[in-house]
Amino acid sequence: IIRGHDTQTEVDLAETGNFISNFEPLTSDYARELVDDAIHFQEYSLPMQTLIREAAKVDGAYFVSSAHPRIVDGAHSKNVRYLQKRPDLANPRNLYLARMGTRLSRGLSLDQPVHFPVNAVLQGRRNNPEDKKAGIRPLAVYNPIHYQELPELFMDLICSLTGKSPSTTGAGSEGALTKGPFNALSTTADLNNALVSFILCDYAGYSSAAGHIGGHRRVDHDISMLIPEIWCRLPILQRDPKYLIEHGHLEKIEDFKYKGSMIHASRLGYRITEKFVHAFFGKVFDSPTIVFDEEMLRPEKQGMEAYVDGIKNIIEAQQKVAKAYFEDGSINDACPPLQAVLYIMAEGKYEGKTIDDPSIREMFTLEYLLQSDWYKERLIIKQQRDAALWQMNKMYLEQKMDETNESVTELWAELQGQLENAEQMLIWVNSDSYLERLQGTLGADWIHKGA
Repeated sequence: IIRGHDTQTEVDLAETGNFISNFEPLTSDYARELVDDAIHFQEYSLPMQTLIREAAKVDGAYFVSSAHPRIVDGAHSKNVRYLQKRPDLANPRNLYLARMGTRLSRGLSLDQPVHFPVNAVLQGRRNNPEDKKAGIRPLAVYNPIHYQELPELFMDLICSLTGKSPSTTGAGSEGALTKGPFNALSTTADLNNALVSFILCDYAGYSSAAGHIGGHRRVDHDISMLIPEIWCRLPILQRDPKYLIEHGHLEKIEDFKYKGSMIHASRLGYRITEKFVHAFFGKVFDSPTIVFDEEMLRPEKQGMEAYVDGIKNIIEAQQKVAKAYFEDGSINDACPPLQAVLYIMAEGKYEGKTIDDPSIREMFTLEYLLQSDWYKERLIIKQQRDAALWQMNKMYLEQKMDETNESVTELWAELQGQLENAEQMLIWVNSDSYLERLQGTLGADWIHKGA
């Protein structure tokens, strides 16, 4: 909303056919006032200046300015929105150059496909300081980048804990996974699929901070938008958490005692160090260690009381959410590693073991997954569903052939060919070879198997 700062938004809003929410509808009279205020008018980029000048010429016209959010209850809305065109569709030249450059770099001919695999998952998390007036507890315990191993990561994903956003009224366990209207599936189906995907693809559980880092450092979305800029400049080897831990770029956060209570800070995983900042943030900043100082890297330095309460907030929210899985019976639909995590979130232990027990952590490895009975069951379910699909296709084609006169030779021949293909596919998907081919894939989840 600062004039001239976000030129992309000003270009977008100056176009026609926009879908806009929570910007103030401004009149042609107001457009003339903006133009007459020459000093401030020049702060807009050229596209927005052009739009306002055009609006000033048409009496009775309405327009929106990027710098004028809607007035709600006497104050500017903090929740302005508009639907932006996908940049690759709006400017296909850049996408073409990226693909062609990749093709040349890899030595691919024009008839070979160019694949862009997803090799990094960078989740964002919303953090907030304490707001006593609104009754919101602190949640600003993360530094700019954290890495969590899968047990701790999935505790976070199960809980979907979010801090207060300027555009929302509350905070708590209210991520997208928690909202029934957006997802009619049982949450266990999503979680089981996500865990199998993370293990098979060897994704690292990184997250970046938005909102606040500690109680006194407000960063909004600056950090979460910066991290992809850093990551795309890192060689793939240096994105590996094993590499980063070995070279001192990530430090593990340990549990500690505070005023007689055990604080389970290890749930936060690992966080970046000054060495990480010096080695990698210098690709973007001239003096990165000045920007990311000790208080940014160790938020507890901004206030231990708030730091401790923030961790307790996380642990208590995770406990509350996990207990709901026991109350509604969906714990039975979770795969064994997630069942173990849910028990530990709710009760602190699973079969007498804590989250640090080697046998618990082994459940999140590729070797365990591929040998486990529950993963093999996923592959069998996938095979059965594929077989059911091709059986349905075969029956449909047989029905169409019954309804079709053989004298319509071209259509009859086409249906006959499709039926033969369906019969061959049905034999293939029912074979042991097909089941072997599914090894290493996502398989399929059995929803409500405990019902």
